[in-house]
Amino acid sequence: MAVGLMYLIDPLGQIAKTNDARRKSDLEQLQRTLEVYYNDNGKYPATTGSTVSPYYRLFPSSVLYDWGSVWTAYNTTLPKDPTSARNYVYFARSDGQSYWLYANLQAPADPQKCSGSECPSITTNVITANSCGPSPGKPCNFGVSSPNVSP
Repeated sequence: MAVGLMYLIDPLGQIAKTNDARRKSDLEQLQRTLEVYYNDNGKYPATTGSTVSPYYRLFPSSVLYDWGSVWTAYNTTLPKDPTSARNYVYFARSDGQSYWLYANLQAPADPQKCSGSECPSITTNVITANSCGPSPGKPCNFGVSSPNVSP
């Protein structure tokens, strides 16, 4: 009954929290797959130039695996954001020794959001602003990463 009442009081807020929970789960699941990949290959998948990496569409010419497609080598479907207005971002260093995964959380007061409007590593890694969404106001404000770096 309490859950139903919460949806009546703030339905959009509850939908945002549900979507955010899925985003976090998606990135955590992909983290596990990336660690298996690292154990098999000694590096994380490339952001560009490889036929087996889960690309993010930073530049149209670098897309090989899109979000939502099947990554057959690891028997998994790459997660896709629960809304069509947002994207996940994958970025790996050129040496393949670290990576970052980003999403845009909807709930304004989520304690796991990066401080500021977006995760600091977005700027450090020279990732285009608002990469987590095609329109302004959807910065990459949540991230996970390989164990040797922070989002």
